[in-house]
Amino acid sequence: MASNIVRRYSMVKRYGVIIDTLIKYGFGYFVDQMGIRSLGSLRSRFKGRFGKGDEARTGPARARMVLEELGPTYVKFGQLMSMREDLIPKEYAEEFSKLQTDVPPFEYSEVERIIEEELGDKVENLFLSFDKKSIAAASIGQVHRAKLHGGTDVVVKVQRPGIRKVIDSDLDILYSIAGFAEEHVEEAKLYNPVEVVDELQKSIYAEMDYTQEARNIERFQSNFKDDPNIVIPGVYWEYSSRRVLTLDYIDGIKSDDFKRIDELGLDRDKIAEYGTEAFMKQIFEDGFFHADMHSGNVLILEDGRIALLDFGMVGHISKEIRNLLIDALLAITRGDVNQYLEVLKDFGMVPAEIDVHAFKIDYEHVLNKYYGRSLKQLDTPLMIAEMMTLLRKFKIRIPPNIALLFKGVMTVSGFALQMVPDFNVTVVAEPYARNIMRNRLRPRNIAETFYTDMWYTARMLHKAPLQISHILAIAEKGYLNIKFEHRGMDRIVAELNASSNRLAFSLIISSIILGSSLIIQTGMQPHVGGVPLFGVAGFVMAAFMGLWLMAYILKTGKI
Repeated sequence: MASNIVRRYSMVKRYGVIIDTLIKYGFGYFVDQMGIRSLGSLRSRFKGRFGKGDEARTGPARARMVLEELGPTYVKFGQLMSMREDLIPKEYAEEFSKLQTDVPPFEYSEVERIIEEELGDKVENLFLSFDKKSIAAASIGQVHRAKLHGGTDVVVKVQRPGIRKVIDSDLDILYSIAGFAEEHVEEAKLYNPVEVVDELQKSIYAEMDYTQEARNIERFQSNFKDDPNIVIPGVYWEYSSRRVLTLDYIDGIKSDDFKRIDELGLDRDKIAEYGTEAFMKQIFEDGFFHADMHSGNVLILEDGRIALLDFGMVGHISKEIRNLLIDALLAITRGDVNQYLEVLKDFGMVPAEIDVHAFKIDYEHVLNKYYGRSLKQLDTPLMIAEMMTLLRKFKIRIPPNIALLFKGVMTVSGFALQMVPDFNVTVVAEPYARNIMRNRLRPRNIAETFYTDMWYTARMLHKAPLQISHILAIAEKGYLNIKFEHRGMDRIVAELNASSNRLAFSLIISSIILGSSLIIQTGMQPHVGGVPLFGVAGFVMAAFMGLWLMAYILKTGKI
């Protein structure tokens, strides 16, 4: 009971911070629309539309600043949304991709305490040396250099103290906002905001579990054990736990330090090719990919090899999904909008209320740009951006793993184009795509697919008579229920409720006025200035309620 009270108090305090931050950056209209301004501080209730100097910034920039100021949960939410151009406008997605957290490192005494709690021994007993100053600090954890007793150089990632409580509180608030929006905002229902928060929760909890990241690293090590151009750091399990992760220290150059890369005489074309080939192997062969291969997570070694870091954000893609993506690519290059629509249906992305005719017209316009082109001629990032814009227009949501894949494609394209401005990612992808298409056309694979389809068809036909008989038996007993869903009726019902409430309120005021008039006529005691006190009080109350009703109707149009 006490813990629930403390958690609710924490939520109310956090609501206040969120509301104050939204108002500070010019989103007071959103606070008012949600009807939660009263939960903010007294200062924020009377604050102007913008904080000092913020009116000159764009809406997306101010939204990014809100997320950065609110901390790790909201930064992670913004990073998640940066992959979802099917949900938010492109300019917001691009701005959210810049999200950073300028977080100071926490005290070394806390680092010692967490390591001792997690690993069961003191730092000086576990490590030969341990740098007290961190080499990197982020919202969820920070990294220190250390040396094992055997002399091996390592890095130790330690989770920020108390971060789980902050994230839990923020997720509770996001769930409450998402639930309210899904219930009361008609447009929000199309995007399933609660499902989006579910996705955020899974992602951020996975990132906070360092044992999961360690397993990801080991899987990448296995996948790239025969690749001489890719380096994956090793995991030291005896020095790792849910909140502590110890890895090989890799001495390399940041992949955006082009001056140093050129000084060493390294071949930028080869580096871009190695990085892109590594990503395509992850997609087309492994079905397990690093979704955040930006310059901060890629190091270039002095011999030209590439080291990948930070495996908290990874994606999975099945063989079936890979085949569907190839089908979508073929539909685009052939200009076949019907095939493209069927692929989207196979993904389960097409809503029942879609305007198919309008969809085909708009997509034919886009597909005509790519009709007849070879895979080498495709500008993949531009094509993905255009498709995302139209998906958002027709309220078509893509599955989270596909959104993560698109994010990965855009990121690795950015890495390669920074390294070599005229690099074409699709040229590297083409052999992998063509190999999948060749394998699908092999007689053995065609026979296996045919056998599988026939098995499912035979199973469906076998079950059909029994299922039909069951339905008829239920109908015969009078237990068959048919559910009708009225779309768009909620708003009408709400308006009728508001109108009836205003009418009832007006009748109450009229009754008070009438009752007060009768009391004055009776001359009952006590009196004020020769007039019955209860009659005067009734008129004052009616006047106050009438003014309040008029002001509220003028302001919002509803009670």
